[in-house]
Amino acid sequence: MLFMGKSYRPYDPDQEFLLPPSLREWLPEDHLIYFVSDVIDNVDLTAMDAVYGDEARGQPPYDPRMMTKVLVYGYCVGVFSSRRIQLRLAEDIGFRVLAAGNAPNFRTISDFRKLHLVTLEGLFEQVLKIALEAGAVKLGRVALDGTKVKANASKHKAMSYERMKEKQQAIRAEVRALLAQAEATDAAEDARYGADRRGDELPEELQRRESRLKKIREAKRALEERARQEAKEEGENGFASTADQAGRQRPIQLYRPGITHHEGGRWVRARLQCPGGGGIEVPVNRGAVCDPGGQR
Repeated sequence: MLFMGKSYRPYDPDQEFLLPPSLREWLPEDHLIYFVSDVIDNVDLTAMDAVYGDEARGQPPYDPRMMTKVLVYGYCVGVFSSRRIQLRLAEDIGFRVLAAGNAPNFRTISDFRKLHLVTLEGLFEQVLKIALEAGAVKLGRVALDGTKVKANASKHKAMSYERMKEKQQAIRAEVRALLAQAEATDAAEDARYGADRRGDELPEELQRRESRLKKIREAKRALEERARQEAKEEGENGFASTADQAGRQRPIQLYRPGITHHEGGRWVRARLQCPGGGGIEVPVNRGAVCDPGGQR
């Protein structure tokens, strides 16, 4: 009788998109990245542009607007490490949409923050103030005061101005704390991994597919040879072998009568009576047989 295997949904890791995907379709319209992106598109980044001037030598830098969006969003969702941001730019849809296909490495991200630290602090404050004024209670993990200030109410004007001043000071302190945490995180990881290493790199021979497949096959053969050697040694020390469904050899210990053993995540107890009055405990459903001498 022909056995028909289970059919699965199509899976082709090498399949290409038939049409170029739209980044705007990757996340719902109310996702935080769109708010961050829209706010930063409406603030002045002239100070950042001025740092680069008209320098035409070397590779062009990444767009400061994109870099600012990535950093602000990362800090809002609790990702302070430049190394982790680099990883998110490869694996996280939100970061990928914000970067629009750009993939700066962690050193570029860290250097950008240091180069524009003062400007970033002011921009970050603007983003949080706009979010607060727009009625947001929090931005990612950054909690905001959701009570809007009614500065035009005359009898409460003094109180409103005072509250506004306090809130602005709180936002400034929050931004400085977030940027300081990012700086401390990068410094600690630089000390741990080295200034030019992410810390999660695979060995060089595992980074390219051709050499990676070669190493995988070599490792698989080594493990199989080790398993055969262990099975042989176990057989010489009171173990018997039986073939599993895949045809490979698996070591099966000969158990004394009355002994319950653990296999495959559960306790198994099976008694096999052999000619001559002997008996052994064996795993169930293994097709065990006995010879007249009481051995399988």
